[in-house]
Amino acid sequence: MSDEPSPITVPTGIPALEAATEAPHLVQPQVLIITGMSGAGRSRAAAVLEDLDWYVIDNLPAQMLTHLVGMLTSGAAGARAQRLAAVIDVRGREFFRDLALVLEGLRESGVVYRILFLDASDEVLVRRFEQVRRPHPLQGAGRILDGIAAERAALVDLRERADTLIDTSELNVHDLAREVRTVVTTAGEDVLQVSVLSFGFKYGLPLDADHVVDVRFLANPYWITELRHLTGRDAPVRDYVLGLPGAVTFVDRYVAALEPVLAGYLNEEKRYVTIAVGCTGGKHRSVAVSEAIATRLRDQGHHVAVSARDLGKE
Repeated sequence: MSDEPSPITVPTGIPALEAATEAPHLVQPQVLIITGMSGAGRSRAAAVLEDLDWYVIDNLPAQMLTHLVGMLTSGAAGARAQRLAAVIDVRGREFFRDLALVLEGLRESGVVYRILFLDASDEVLVRRFEQVRRPHPLQGAGRILDGIAAERAALVDLRERADTLIDTSELNVHDLAREVRTVVTTAGEDVLQVSVLSFGFKYGLPLDADHVVDVRFLANPYWITELRHLTGRDAPVRDYVLGLPGAVTFVDRYVAALEPVLAGYLNEEKRYVTIAVGCTGGKHRSVAVSEAIATRLRDQGHHVAVSARDLGKE
């Protein structure tokens, strides 16, 4: 046997590199379990969370919750699925009975979750079931009240361990949406999504416009040879349009007039609004003014997207 040392097959410096390399950081997913009485508004709560970009699964068997959370913590579900809301209730029948064990297992494994429990008075629940003309899931051959009583008995422990309890007896759908948003949103997240769209009147009004602004009262840069080939996104056109008498004043006053309107939209649970700014062809004036309006709205804290529908059509 040779006394020669074994050849070095690993490049030098690898241990140092490994020591200096930080382990990948996995973002802890947010897990919200929506449960409660049938007819108390679970579906509405789920819809609100979907609008907030949560990954929502309705009527999930309790046993599947462990696997789904495991996919999130391992990163297999992708970066966008980091907020999971699972609606789990008595519709799962025998699968629902294992929910307590599943939750205990999640807690032991270090998964942080919250329980949102929706409730309402028996009188209100009966009225809601009668309005939709559907039986209670636990009613069987009995009355609606029999099903409600059986469900309350099955949910006693879960109701006691809930992190948030919302009684929807006196709430309409908008009130419930506000309550749910309060539970899950953080400061700065509950904002209005504003889309500012420039267009040309000769191509027709945008079908989805909530507000239509006509800026054809401003002189048209089209008739200036040096500006005709440019658009409202180019500095020479933008400076020309906003330098016209009354242009900046109009933008400032229009945005100021929108303040109570946009605040009212938020209060009424309207989270998306489209402001359409039009000129003749949708190339110069409307583009420049829409950008100016968007800038001022962003300064107020709104999320604003700007687009030019008819740019390039001429």
